Amino acid sequence: MAVSLREYRARIKSTESMKKITRAMELIAASRIIKAQQRAQSAAPYARELTRAISAVATFSNVDHALTTEPENPKRAAVLIVTSDRGLAGAYSSSVLKEAERLIEKLRGEGKDVSVFISGRKGEAYFKFRGRPIVSSWTGFSDQPSHQAASEIGSALIEAFLDDGEQGVDEVHVVFTRFRSMLTQEPTAVRLLPLEVVEGEEKPEASEALPLYEFEPSAEAVLDALLPRYVESRIFFALLQAAASELAARQKAMKSATDNAEELIKKYTRIANQARQAGITQEISEIVGGVNALADAQAGSE
Repeated sequence: MAVSLREYRARIKSTESMKKITRAMELIAASRIIKAQQRAQSAAPYARELTRAISAVATFSNVDHALTTEPENPKRAAVLIVTSDRGLAGAYSSSVLKEAERLIEKLRGEGKDVSVFISGRKGEAYFKFRGRPIVSSWTGFSDQPSHQAASEIGSALIEAFLDDGEQGVDEVHVVFTRFRSMLTQEPTAVRLLPLEVVEGEEKPEASEALPLYEFEPSAEAVLDALLPRYVESRIFFALLQAAASELAARQKAMKSATDNAEELIKKYTRIANQARQAGITQEISEIVGGVNALADAQAGSE
């Protein structure tokens, strides 16, 4: 019984150490979520004004750009999957990978060959473990993405889309996790290329005169400069949304782990107390039994 008691005490000690770690990770994730939300909000005005500028070019000029031209018979598609670099985030990466698998199956059902691009070590490990090819992967920034990383990813996807060779693609899709709230993160798949520039929600009043636009040096040059930036801004938005979702999922998972550790500590403490009490009872029974046996032996000798 003493060995069992020592084992339970060791389990209690290790669970308490684990609880400290999960609690610290929960607090770190909670503090970083606020920063991730602020970054997403601060990037929104730039993306909004960029969308307005591109909408103006598309509305007031009849220019067809390579990034906005729909292919007649698309045969190849690229899918960018945004996952995490680290684990301990619950079902965050597995959920976005399931959504990506559904999209890939849908595209293959349409007769398209799929090229996979990965952001995050979890997605990279998922495809490498299954022996499935990856065109390019980017890692090391899932919880704190930078605009430079979004620019690198955007340049690779645009290059693949504009390539007319065998490695070129006709469509580009992005699968990421959209941050709805602290409790809800939704895996989302959107088509990135060819671009579908949506007009802003704000409409001018009936009495308001529409502005006149002049494009220098030309509308084509303006689109050449703005559309790659627009693609990068959408990818950056997806990375920021995924980062906030990852941190929220990690906080929730670490809170559950901390609560489970507390329950385990209570359970092991109760079992250890029962084992200690059983050991004390057994020792008392042995002492009483020994006293009775000694008394019986003395009585028999007399």
